[in-house]
Amino acid sequence: MKKNTTSSTPVPESQRLMSLDALRGFDMFWILGADSLAYALNAMSPNVVTKFFAAQLDHAEWAGFHFYDLIFPMFVFMMGVSTVFSLTKIIATEGRAAAVKRVLRRGILLFIIGLIYSGGFTNPWPDMRLMGVLNRIALAYTFGGLLFIFFRPKALAGIAVALLLGYWALLAWVPFPDVRPGSLAGTDAVITKEAGFTDVAQLNMASTNIIHGSYIQGVNLTDYVDQKYLPARKYDGTYDPEGILSTIPAIVTALLGIFAGLLLRDKSVTDHKKVLFLIGAGAASATLGWLWNIEFPVIKKIWTSSYVLVAGGYSAMFLGAFYWIVDIKKWRTWCQPFVWIGMNPITLYLTSNFLGGLGFEKLAVRLGGGPVKSFLDTHIAKGFGQLVISAIAVLLFVAFANFLYRKKIFLRF
Repeated sequence: MKKNTTSSTPVPESQRLMSLDALRGFDMFWILGADSLAYALNAMSPNVVTKFFAAQLDHAEWAGFHFYDLIFPMFVFMMGVSTVFSLTKIIATEGRAAAVKRVLRRGILLFIIGLIYSGGFTNPWPDMRLMGVLNRIALAYTFGGLLFIFFRPKALAGIAVALLLGYWALLAWVPFPDVRPGSLAGTDAVITKEAGFTDVAQLNMASTNIIHGSYIQGVNLTDYVDQKYLPARKYDGTYDPEGILSTIPAIVTALLGIFAGLLLRDKSVTDHKKVLFLIGAGAASATLGWLWNIEFPVIKKIWTSSYVLVAGGYSAMFLGAFYWIVDIKKWRTWCQPFVWIGMNPITLYLTSNFLGGLGFEKLAVRLGGGPVKSFLDTHIAKGFGQLVISAIAVLLFVAFANFLYRKKIFLRF
């Protein structure tokens, strides 16, 4: 085969994309506790800048989009990118049956780990959570991976469009009972733990007031399906942000990552064009999502179709930027800590949970809390002690990631 001389040296098929590891590590960096740095800075010296970053590192309450609302879908997106590289090799060397077996095995294992992460059998039934972040990742990976194995890119694009439009049609047109108590039915009152609705028994599940096209928190088809059909404990009391119906569009988030992976793997496209395609397509997707927001609001907690396009668009643009900086320009020194994290994301996520409470920050309190924190608050600045604790937590999980990397300990689920 004639070598393409118009491109930067393409990444060999067998070579791991450092940009993908770096971006995955950058994504996990905020989940593992780096966000607490922004909160501590804002608490110590609140100003326009610190308030902005503190707000961006917290989820939008319902409709809208903050930077923190990108963390979860960007991880699912990158999982889709990785799926292309891992499954293509298996299909080529071992066949589709082996690829299917791998997808099902990993999906089931990750789902079980998700159950354990959410508490497992700590509490008696039904005080257990069946759906969660890792469970959604497992389902998105399983369905996205199976679709990739059996369908060509054009068919995958059609499936993605159908799922997004179908989910919107369900929420817009399918009628469901307004389960709010009689005094609240027909109002804009939301159903949340803060509003006092913590159990389905507190809702009017026998309501005959039928509505449709509602996107109010706790009063929409997605949340109704969880209220009626999702057993066990739900994260938001009467519904779950990783519930049943909202898993459908989450699969599309994985498919968007698969499209990006197919592009990066395509040796007929030059590296610089790949960057342009990722950033251009990402910008178009985000723009389309924000336009759709006018009719179908961007809401993370029910993973609306507009949210998929916005988050997927931003994820593609981030990937394009990282690919250009890390894999094309080879500017890599700055991102080494992110690479360490990105090589073991699930391991670090589980470790943080199993440490208990706030994970690495809880461990950091043992090193910088109590009299140390009081001394810093008194003699340096009020709130400085918490800032130091947050910084220690970040250093701890980065050091742990480096340890795993140096010892070549990479746990694959």
